[in-house]
Amino acid sequence: MKNKILITGVAGFIGSKVAHRFIEEGYQVVGVDNLSGGKIDNIPREVDFIQGDLAVKKTFDNIPSDCSRVLHLAGQSSGEISFDDPVLDLQKNTISTLNLIDYGIKNSINSILYASSMSVYGSVDDKPVREKDNTHPLSCYGVGKLAGEGYLKVYQKQLPFISLRMFNVFGPGQDMDNLRQGMVSIYLAQALKNNKIEVKGSVDRFRDFIFIDDVVEAWFRLSNEPKAYGQTLNLATGKRTTVYDLLEKICKNILGCEYFIKGNTPGDQNGIYANISELSKYIDTDKFVSLDDGLERFVKWSK
Repeated sequence: MKNKILITGVAGFIGSKVAHRFIEEGYQVVGVDNLSGGKIDNIPREVDFIQGDLAVKKTFDNIPSDCSRVLHLAGQSSGEISFDDPVLDLQKNTISTLNLIDYGIKNSINSILYASSMSVYGSVDDKPVREKDNTHPLSCYGVGKLAGEGYLKVYQKQLPFISLRMFNVFGPGQDMDNLRQGMVSIYLAQALKNNKIEVKGSVDRFRDFIFIDDVVEAWFRLSNEPKAYGQTLNLATGKRTTVYDLLEKICKNILGCEYFIKGNTPGDQNGIYANISELSKYIDTDKFVSLDDGLERFVKWSK
């Protein structure tokens, strides 16, 4: 077996697939999840699973001290939901990160990879956003994610880090029952169930959609790239797609599907897509799956 690693949020959409990738390469994986959002059936059977809340210090009594790396994917991941209970969002996203930093320093962990978000940017101009651009989050979720980045920078001499600002991740395995997180999965779930999609906000909004397989591979590659330590990287495709274009593509895959606009989402960004020149220094972004191919795979899995 290769090094033992710790993956948080291991029962979630992304965390479970990242765990699979490391297991394929012969790593021993310890996984933590409180199962508030993830599903136990997602967890690979090879994972040494610990159920617990990372915002609670006592949880760390059950986590082995000999993990070489931490991949931190746990947390509440919806800007809309973060307004329901901002304190709970802070606990799930920021307090948990602080506790992991403490765990990492005490146990001389080699590095931590942190799941940040495009939400830290807030309102931006209609051009590819760069990591050095100003951050003005519009949601409690975005504020918490940005705070996590800040704490990692404070402690980076004791615990090397990489922060990955993930954009709109989609693909097979996404929770189709959660209609408050994941634009593609929300729209696709409605299309499959009702042949109608309720759109909260203008169809002129734009996003950067990245397929789950590319996200998983990026996490694996970057975790093995010491040259990326201390970096904050956009994890995206660099492609600008309007909500209108996304809806049209979904409706091409689901015959007879229609969509309509009703209201909007609190704290939603009007438009954002990434400059990925920094990411491209470490991984081959030219091989990323296109939105058309990714949607086709997602629809096949969903039916």
